Amino acid sequence: MRRSVAPDPSGDRHLNVADLEIAQLGPCTVPSPNPVRDLFVDEDDTVCAYSDMQVLQQILAEYLPLPGFEPAGAREQLFFDPKTVRCAIVTCGGLCPGQNDVIRSIYLTLRYTYGVEHLLGFPYGYAGLAKDSPFEPIPLTKERVNRIHGEGGTILGSSRGAPTVPEMVDTLQARGIDVLFTIGGDGTLRGAAAITAEVARRGAKIAVIGVPKTIDNDLLWVERSFGFATAVDEARRAISGAHVEARGAFNGIGMVKLMGRHSGFIAAHACLSNSDVNFCLVPEVPFELEGEGGFLTALERRLERAQHAVIVVAEGAGQDLLKTDGPVDRDASGNVKLVDIGSFLKTRIAEHFGARGVPVSLKYIDPSYIVRSLRANALDAELCLMFGQYAVHAAMAGRTGMSVSYWNQRFTHVPFNVMVGRRKQLDPDGELWQAVLGATGQPDLRHRRSG
Repeated sequence: MRRSVAPDPSGDRHLNVADLEIAQLGPCTVPSPNPVRDLFVDEDDTVCAYSDMQVLQQILAEYLPLPGFEPAGAREQLFFDPKTVRCAIVTCGGLCPGQNDVIRSIYLTLRYTYGVEHLLGFPYGYAGLAKDSPFEPIPLTKERVNRIHGEGGTILGSSRGAPTVPEMVDTLQARGIDVLFTIGGDGTLRGAAAITAEVARRGAKIAVIGVPKTIDNDLLWVERSFGFATAVDEARRAISGAHVEARGAFNGIGMVKLMGRHSGFIAAHACLSNSDVNFCLVPEVPFELEGEGGFLTALERRLERAQHAVIVVAEGAGQDLLKTDGPVDRDASGNVKLVDIGSFLKTRIAEHFGARGVPVSLKYIDPSYIVRSLRANALDAELCLMFGQYAVHAAMAGRTGMSVSYWNQRFTHVPFNVMVGRRKQLDPDGELWQAVLGATGQPDLRHRRSG
């Protein structure tokens, strides 16, 4: 049988229909108590993975089935009996606006849509599933979650890294957990995929459902992960402050470092939301620092012309300029520890203009931890509520090994292995980056060195 293949919009990976199949724990035989019966999902429905007409025509011309996602939503028949099912939540990775909103949404949907009475929160991410964890799971009740959506962070705490996968599954089985909701980004969902595989190896019936949390918005097949809109909002405020500082001094420079380890979406969208930015530096576009076509020369010309400049730099930008011959440091999640590009640029700018006898006044702003700790803004709060609801619907219908998502204007189910295959990144030749270049007016600073 021929396989349906089409290009991944984020790069050179290819999808086929089999990639998008969602695993189920077994047949659904329990009638749903959900009162909204007219909105049950049609199991024959599909959300097309691609919206580009050229891609669709190519697939159809080869008589291949269109790859599509299973739509999210309530099912008429359930796998788990709401009267007996036991659920748990973990929040992993760095803090992010909206985590408490998702926890609350999951609780409310389980309790008031399905009548589920047992929901535990394991403290400090996957570390809470360790055999020797000193922290007892937290029973989540109406009183405990009632007002948490007004607070930043997560009431469950978070951490990076994890115990061994068999140990985590041992804990789930010992606690009689039927459903595990994992709220996190790329590393969290990779861990969830490993837990799913171990559960299947044991022949256990535990559903593992993800909710996509990454401020950087770098997960594949998710148009927007929660926390991203809040981050762009706060970044816009920081840029406004940098602009005021820059204009307040002769040859004033306001520089803002934003989150974005491998993907520059926060920086790009923040620049579009505040067109006072003159230079946007992102991980996907390596740039020259020195020389006629380099950043420092372009900055010098900007100051000669306007006597002030605003720079936005994503934390993962320019890492090739900072490479050392020593060993690579990694955090508990296995992520490479980045060198501080903001401090590096601050030093190099001062050296560059100092050597030319040109006075500058540089103000450096890093709002990263302020952004992470905020409560969700209106857009993110709405998305968190919906993600929580759809995660519960998927779990009760016995889906597993998947995350809820939003794609092509529909909420969907995406298998873990598809979502974490690689990171979503900004396309240096795409519309978003071209819009940024148009808004900033910056020259093309791209790397020209070979190798």
